[in-house]
Amino acid sequence: MHSKIISAGHYLPEKALSNKELESLVDTSDEWIRQRTGIEKRHIAAEDEKTSDMAVKAAEMALKNAGLKGSDIDAVILGTTTPDRTFPATAVTVQDKIGMGDHGFGMDVQAVCSGFIYALSVADNFIKAGQIKRALVIGAEKFSNLLNWDDRTTCVLFGDGAGAVIIEATEDANTGILSTHLHSEGAQRDILCTDGGAGSTKTTGHVTMNGQEVFRHAVSRMSEVVAEALKANNITANDIDWLIPHQANKRIIDSTAKKMKLPPEKIVLTVQDHGNTSAASIPLAFSTAWNDGRVKKNDLILMEAMGGGLTWGAALIRI
Repeated sequence: MHSKIISAGHYLPEKALSNKELESLVDTSDEWIRQRTGIEKRHIAAEDEKTSDMAVKAAEMALKNAGLKGSDIDAVILGTTTPDRTFPATAVTVQDKIGMGDHGFGMDVQAVCSGFIYALSVADNFIKAGQIKRALVIGAEKFSNLLNWDDRTTCVLFGDGAGAVIIEATEDANTGILSTHLHSEGAQRDILCTDGGAGSTKTTGHVTMNGQEVFRHAVSRMSEVVAEALKANNITANDIDWLIPHQANKRIIDSTAKKMKLPPEKIVLTVQDHGNTSAASIPLAFSTAWNDGRVKKNDLILMEAMGGGLTWGAALIRI
């Protein structure tokens, strides 16, 4: 069995925080942020709006687009770094709220910005193993809760949101998720992390980042995993219809595309509209392109991401 994507949905909180508005909160400027990241605004969840709330809204859009009900889903696999609570998994809240009932299961996957690629790989392998037939794969983050709003090196980068896809079993080996590729390097865990945690400080902590090192690793690691995915499927970059990268920084995206010799018109770019939404980033971009008609049947899609851990990965998908 193989798994194919049949639907997508996304959600962004109502409040949009522009670069200009950030100038009154921290020592930065619209020009500085745009030049270094390509970000123009980010969405910030309401105080009482949880990660599960955003995940449910993205899931409901995906279900509606597929003509399905929650009870048609066998598993909810949720990539997030900002769970509603330390436990239980936020995925089980989504399971309940979409009306999935008590069949199947829900679980969280934590790989920070690579979380959606990891979650997609987990769901794909459950389908390949014959344990489930249909999965709701979500990336959702309330990253604003992890930010130190006095730290201009990090608070300008991140935002909140959610994206979701529904994948289901197919016997067609030439369509769907062709391969996934996951990596991590724990020795680099401190260059992008939080300074707290339930098992250490009893707090969630705030994001800390060595920007130059993260940029360096992102450019090299994402190029490596892209090459790995292409080689594994015996194709070249010319065969790719759409590159849907982690939406963290336009300079990183441009660098990866340049190494692949991909023209800008083959890249789905949404970072300007919502900043770095961590695990929500790729499904947000994918759902946007899916629902506006850019992504079409038979298109070959390459997704790639890198996040704290360090983690990185790629997925090659035939729509």
